[in-house]
Formats: sequence, structure tokens, C-alpha cells
Amino acid sequence: MSARHLAVWGDPIAHSKSPALHSAAIRVLGLEWEYGRRQVNADGFAAAIDDLDHSWRGLSLTMPLKEVAFRAAVRHDRHAELTGAVNTLLLEPESAGFNTDVGGIIDAFAEHEVRSVVRARILGAGATAASALVAAVEMGAQRIDVRARRPERAIPLRALGERLGVEVSVSEFAAKIDQVDVTVATLPGGAVLDGSAAFAAGGGTLLDVAYAPWPSALAAAWPSGQVIPGVAMLLHQAVRQVRVFVHGSPLHELEDEAGVLAAMRTALMVSTQP
Repeated sequence: MSARHLAVWGDPIAHSKSPALHSAAIRVLGLEWEYGRRQVNADGFAAAIDDLDHSWRGLSLTMPLKEVAFRAAVRHDRHAELTGAVNTLLLEPESAGFNTDVGGIIDAFAEHEVRSVVRARILGAGATAASALVAAVEMGAQRIDVRARRPERAIPLRALGERLGVEVSVSEFAAKIDQVDVTVATLPGGAVLDGSAAFAAGGGTLLDVAYAPWPSALAAAWPSGQVIPGVAMLLHQAVRQVRVFVHGSPLHELEDEAGVLAAMRTALMVSTQP
């Protein structure tokens, strides 16, 4: 039997740690699968999909492909449907789109003993911010403070909050800062935020989804012991992706999942060493 193929697509893509993570999982599971990477932009996505043959099992998608992948999928899981973003595409028997970023955020917090919240803050208003909002709601958040350089970009997040039955306020970074239980920063890696110290003072536990460079300027301003690095989310969303590729569901645990997680964690540590 010939090997099945998987890959991560995006633009840029050379920095992606997904091949190391997924290859480690494949080895533990003993599968005849190959996982690679390919630079694909939004305009070239449809043609690239059409070029795939039946040996392809699925794809991991990073920016800027999460929205176009959502449109390409025939069906979606609930998290993809809520966020309009797909980071995992199962290609057979029909294209199914999943958003494992939501679960990855929840699992990253849980690993650090944060399992329930009342108030949350999200920094940024892009696709990952929508995943962070859904994750916060599923962790129990009743009020969510969204901060963005351009608040008009966060209007869809307010609408998503209404759909989920929670209060979402949207304002600029410089607005008054109230205390929250958790903060999820969805800003690009290397971003420097004015007022980092003020956000840190009342920001609870920080999950900064950026992981390069690390520590981020924001993480460096946060109190010691209250920071979750972006690699934690990266790891846990990838575990859920493996579940999709193996079982067709991000909720169906893997055989020897503890062993898979340990191998993926080791591969991630090696890949992040200077």
C-alpha cells in the first residue's frame, strides 16, 4: 500500500513546526503516512487543491488560508462554523473543515490549571481572535473585552458574542483597562504593544499565541508564572488535528494519546532550540 500524504499549507510556510509535530505523531502511531509543507497563497489555493490525487488524506492550514479553506469545505465542525475559519481539512470521503485552534486554546489553559473564567480579554481582531472568543465562552466567560488597533475590524467579534449569548466590548488598546481572569494575545510575533505593563497588571493568565520570537514583548511584561507560551496552543491544536486525520473527529482520542503527546512535545522542543 502506498503512503498517504498530508501537509501544512500557508504563505509564508518555511517557519512551520507542523511537519515536526505531525511526523512525530505518525511514528508513534505506526502509520504509513508522509507529512510535508507547501507554500500556497489564497489565490492559488483552489488550483492547488485540484492538483491533489487520492493519496492525500488531509491538510493543515495556516495564514492566509483559513478563510478560503472554510469556503472550500463541504461540511464544517461547530468551531469552524462559528469562526468562519478552517485550519484542518479532511479530504475524504468529502472535504470536511475543522477549527482545532479553539480546542488548542482550551487545552493549553487546562494544562496550566486554568479551566474556567468569568472575564476574558482578547488582544487583536483577526481569525485567531474569533477562535479565542469561542474558547473563552466554552471556558465559561460571561464578559469579553476585545482590544484592537482598528476597533471596526472587531465588529464581527461583537456579533459572534451576541450569537453565543455573551457580552463583548470592543475598544482601542489605550482605553481604560479593567481586571480580567485571562488574556489571549493574538497579535503577530514581534509586535510591541504600548501599555503592556497596564495590561499585565490586571490581565490574569496570559496565553500569547505568538511563539517567535520568544518571549514576546508582551510576555516579558507579564508577572512570572502567569504566562502560557504560544507553543502550548500549537501543540494541543496539532494533537486535535491528528485526531481528525486518524478518526475524522477532533474529539475522538488517539490510541496511546499520552505517547503521541509526549513525542510531539519532544519534537516541538527540539524544533524550537536555537
